[in-house]
Amino acid sequence: MRLRKACLLVLLLALAQLLDAASAGGADEDSSERENAIEDEEEEDEDEEEEDDLEVKEENGVLVLNDANFDSFVADKDTVLLEFYAPWCGHCKQFAPEYEKIASTLKSNDPPIAVAKIDATSASMLASRFDVSGYPTIKILKKGQAVDYDGSRTQEEIVARVREVSQPNWTPPPEVTLVLTKDNFDEVVNDADIILVEFYAPWCGHCKKLAPEYEKAAKELSKRSPPIPLAKVDATAETDLAKRFDVSGYPTLKIFRKGKPFEYNGPREKYGIVDYMIEQSGPPSKEVPTLKQVQEFLKDGDDVVIIGVFQGESDPAYQQYQDAANNLREDYKFHHTFSTEIAKFLKVSPGRLVVMQPEKFQSKYEPRSNVMDVQGSTEVSAIQDHVVRHALPLVGHRKTSNDAKRYAKRPLVVVYYSVDFSFDYRAATQFWRNKVLEVAKDFPEYTFAIADEEDYATEVKDLGLSESGEDVNVAILDESGKKFAMEPEEFDSDTLREFVTAFKKGKLKPVIKSQPVPKNNKGPVRVVVGKTFDSIVMDPSKDVLIEFYAPWCGHCKQLEPVYTSLAKKYKNQKNLVIAKMDATTNDIASDRYKVDGFPTIYFAPGRDKKNPIKFEDGNRDLEHLSKFIDKHSTKWSRTKEDL
Repeated sequence: MRLRKACLLVLLLALAQLLDAASAGGADEDSSERENAIEDEEEEDEDEEEEDDLEVKEENGVLVLNDANFDSFVADKDTVLLEFYAPWCGHCKQFAPEYEKIASTLKSNDPPIAVAKIDATSASMLASRFDVSGYPTIKILKKGQAVDYDGSRTQEEIVARVREVSQPNWTPPPEVTLVLTKDNFDEVVNDADIILVEFYAPWCGHCKKLAPEYEKAAKELSKRSPPIPLAKVDATAETDLAKRFDVSGYPTLKIFRKGKPFEYNGPREKYGIVDYMIEQSGPPSKEVPTLKQVQEFLKDGDDVVIIGVFQGESDPAYQQYQDAANNLREDYKFHHTFSTEIAKFLKVSPGRLVVMQPEKFQSKYEPRSNVMDVQGSTEVSAIQDHVVRHALPLVGHRKTSNDAKRYAKRPLVVVYYSVDFSFDYRAATQFWRNKVLEVAKDFPEYTFAIADEEDYATEVKDLGLSESGEDVNVAILDESGKKFAMEPEEFDSDTLREFVTAFKKGKLKPVIKSQPVPKNNKGPVRVVVGKTFDSIVMDPSKDVLIEFYAPWCGHCKQLEPVYTSLAKKYKNQKNLVIAKMDATTNDIASDRYKVDGFPTIYFAPGRDKKNPIKFEDGNRDLEHLSKFIDKHSTKWSRTKEDL
């Protein structure tokens, strides 16, 4: 009996397990079916989205194109009008009704001409492909080739231009920009009163970006009377010309006046180039006909007064002066006079260059004027040297507008306070400046300047002086890029003298803006901060490749994976360091490593840290960066595997 009960119990348990398994199997099947159904729905949604992207929709008569449907749509079209816009752009919204009218007009054309719009913020590939940098940007597509439209945004003008381009026999007009080679360079350049020449490389991204703006500027300047020509030289093909004019990067732009080269330091977009070249085409020095003007320069002026005194325009010395003025015209205002009355006032005879400070910057410690004899045989460089040497007073006013060039010389002693030369505050401003003068006269090897604390608020903060509690703060900026701050205390001539003397004796410690030193710095790319720049980059026992970057820089983000791969490639080279530094939050403790844009890459050889080699190649890929390292490395030898 007991045996039967036991057997029955076993059978019941087995049956229960079978039922559970069947139930679970059904649940699994149901779950699997649900998952498959969801996946099918997602795939269908994706397919529908792709179909939506490929479908060319129409909004108020204007076709809507995107990255997905653009090429297939325009493939068989002779002419298409395109507008690249941004949804938030006010000008685009204002232009929309006019563009819809244009679409309606061109739709009734014989044959009809397609009018389309592209949201450049979402169709990023097309925006990049057509170099869209502003909104709205209008282009006419003729057999797949983009034709820039830079006329007015009116129905009449746009329709007329599109119909002109749509004609079967229409061809793009020849470039206005002149093409120069070794065969025609001297003839063209020597004959031009003024000409702008671009030295470019076909592969250079910056050159490609400049090209349409340069051509637009060339067209605009060709309409002037007399016209101002623009030209270009392929520096990779015309290597002799590139070498002759010291072209080391691309694009390099130079202004030539009757064959004499001058640096171009202007903008790189159409209107900026046009305005800059018009200004450059004028005389570098303005004539001063009356004594009253000179007296006003001295009484009310805020900058150095430069006046050349000559017998007339035919004076050979006058031409030398003009050439010197051309070289420095962006940094200083030049004047000249043929007036005997002005010559008498300045106490000079013709053939003299006078450099004076306005009254506010004159002092008993400096001569009232600095005079140079100028003849037809005087070197232009000597005239320039005289101007630059005497352009600054003993204690000048450092401003953000003149800082880069006027106050580039180091060491520079800067005294920060509320600088204001207006009538009500001039006495207070001069009170502190006079105290600086008393010290500056005894340190002629240093440059001294006053600076408004609000204009240089960021610099004062980086020096740790923004919360000093003092009305006057002081810093010294030295040749190597280091900064030294005076401990906050009541300012007078004695405390300033002690601070400058301590600097001269090397007793001061520099202030370094720096992120915290990384606790773990063992990655393939070493992280450098302000406090570790000297110990890592300037280490004489190692070659160092250093990238200066900005966290917000798109080019830097694009370079990051390549740079990491580069570091991994050379990880076994113990005497080579691949490093990077956020140049926006860290001080670079050497002025030899100049950073004008991001990313900037230098190779610091172990044997010569004071002369780093800048990576100038536009191709920042693994191959070109590797060749750069291999070419300049000093601390290791390449193995057969490397080769």
